[in-house]
Amino acid sequence: MSEENSNLAEIQKHREQIDVIDRELVALLNKRAGHSLVIRGLKPGAHMGLYDARREEEIFAKVDSYNEGPLYNENLREIYATILKIMKETPSV
Repeated sequence: MSEENSNLAEIQKHREQIDVIDRELVALLNKRAGHSLVIRGLKPGAHMGLYDARREEEIFAKVDSYNEGPLYNENLREIYATILKIMKETPSV
């Protein structure tokens, strides 16, 4: 097998693994969203506001502590900031 064919086969193997991981990520993001929506529904009864800046900073700190790379903490914060923004915009069910 030529180096080119070997590299193409290796690329395909990694892409298949990425597809599996993407499927898992989508399931996990939806599971996370479900919990967030439940919390949103419970907050008024607990006399809590819908937005909690302190909680967001806690989330960012925890994500930073989980990070083992190769992504930088700043990259993960950007991803999580987007997740949190989308959750704020997601209508309750």
